[in-house]
Amino acid sequence: MAVLLFAQTADAEGPVSVTVDRAKVFRIEEPASTVIVGNPAIADVSMHDRNTVVVTGKAYGSTNLVILDAANEPIIDEVIIVTATDENAVAVTRRTNRTTYSCAPACEPILRLGDGRDSFQTAAEQSSVRNDLAVKAASGN
Repeated sequence: MAVLLFAQTADAEGPVSVTVDRAKVFRIEEPASTVIVGNPAIADVSMHDRNTVVVTGKAYGSTNLVILDAANEPIIDEVIIVTATDENAVAVTRRTNRTTYSCAPACEPILRLGDGRDSFQTAAEQSSVRNDLAVKAASGN
C-alpha cells in the first residue's frame, strides 16, 4: 500500500496532521479512482488531479482517508488528525466563556471551536455578513 507524500517533502510517517482551516497538498504514486473520508465533518479531501490530494482541516479530531484505484483496491489508508494552530492565537477566558483572538499584530476575534456561544456566534454572524457582501461586490450587485 502506498503512503501519502508531502508535495514538498519525503514520505509522511504516522498519521497525517492537518490544521483547522488550512489545506495540505499530497501526491500519490498511483492514480485515484475513489476517495472516501470517514468523517467529512473533520476533514475535507479533494482530488486536484488523479495523483494530487488536497486535505483541508474542518474541525478538531481524527478520521481516516481511503483512496481506491480503478480496480477498487486500496492504495491509501491513512489516519488524519486535525488540530488547531496556536500561532498568534490568544485565548481569553471569563468565568466559563472563552474568546479566541488572532494577534498578528493587532488582536481580532476569530472563530475557534470551543469558544463561548456568544463570542463564537457574534464572530460567525459578522463573518457571514462580510462574506455575503464580498460575493455581492464580486458579482456586481
